[in-house]
Amino acid sequence: MENITEILKAILFGIIEGITEWLPISSTGHMILLNEFVTLDVSPEFWDMFLVVIQLGAILAVVILFWNKIFPFKFKAKPVIQKDIFILWFKILAACVPAAVIGLAFDDVLDALFYNPWCVSIALIVFGIAFILIENRNKNASPKITELNQITYQTAFMIGVFQLLAAVFPGTSRSGATIVGALLIGVSRTVAAEFTFFLAIPVMLGASLLKIVKFGFEFTGTEMAVLVTGMVSAFIVSIIVIRFLMGYIKRHDFKVFGWYRIVLGAAVLLYFAL
Repeated sequence: MENITEILKAILFGIIEGITEWLPISSTGHMILLNEFVTLDVSPEFWDMFLVVIQLGAILAVVILFWNKIFPFKFKAKPVIQKDIFILWFKILAACVPAAVIGLAFDDVLDALFYNPWCVSIALIVFGIAFILIENRNKNASPKITELNQITYQTAFMIGVFQLLAAVFPGTSRSGATIVGALLIGVSRTVAAEFTFFLAIPVMLGASLLKIVKFGFEFTGTEMAVLVTGMVSAFIVSIIVIRFLMGYIKRHDFKVFGWYRIVLGAAVLLYFAL
């Protein structure tokens, strides 16, 4: 019975991960808040690993939904290599450099300094305000970059610098930081969202591998069941949320997410203050 309870909790965490990983509202902020009310009966080391590795389910959703845009090989009468997709991956890797360097060097230090409700709340509010201000600024402006192949290495690296903010400050939201950065330098909402999704693949794979290596490869039966359940739940929900978001941003801006972040950040601050 106890194991079933933990499985149900893992499903809930997977649902929250699947929603908040792709909407620019901070999965970390929501996970911290949820953990105050629903706590997995696991070791602190497993919990730290679980928060990151559960994202693998969300990554799989991106791979499946955007397979034709990210897989560079076509198998027809004879194999065809799509050079534009190969070039896109090199740009994605260029965008990964800033966060990868800082993350590998200072992962534990950054967690100790900033992984707390106060920093998460401030990051939620600050980037919520940033979304609103940038969307207001861009209201009557036409984006300079409307196709993925128009993203240069310089643009990709600049987006990666914004992603670095999410690596340093939990609550910033990886997708939120990269989308804000992309909008700021003239990328359209659709391209900003897609590039953010693709950028998540190597980033999350790398972060998950790092956490698993630190945790070790010995899992109890309950730990394995909790981890797999969370990943499957995150995968299913991510499919739905990504499809929703891609349809939503074709007709709306990101300001609603900015206001949501501000309200959530204020709520988290108030909760922990009291």
